[in-house]
Amino acid sequence: MPLRQACPPGACDCGREQLAAQPLAAQRILLLTRQEEQRLLERLAQVQDLQDLQRLQQRLYDNLGIRVHIGPGLNEVRTMRGIVIELEAQPGLCRKTRQAIPAAIRRGLERNPQVAFRLLDAHDLLKDAGG
Repeated sequence: MPLRQACPPGACDCGREQLAAQPLAAQRILLLTRQEEQRLLERLAQVQDLQDLQRLQQRLYDNLGIRVHIGPGLNEVRTMRGIVIELEAQPGLCRKTRQAIPAAIRRGLERNPQVAFRLLDAHDLLKDAGG
């Protein structure tokens, strides 16, 4: 199977070298080639509903070991920027990918605000909102 090309020395802090001593399950992140990453980002930006987003989060973990946490920020949520999207630290996950995944999810939430509303509702932030 093709593996992701290594980043130029000094250009990334992904810790790819640490994966050599890890079991194969930890090395599955290297299966995310740049081409596959683009497909993933497009899919994240096209999220249809909250269940779709949760399913994608689970598949990211199952297939690549990437844990994505999405929830409201500590302050008031007025825009999509108020929703916090974090990836757990993981050796081999490129710096650019760590930035691109949350950006793609945010684009998906902006395209389909109903997903963001369901996400906030799932955290009981809209329980008192009339409607």
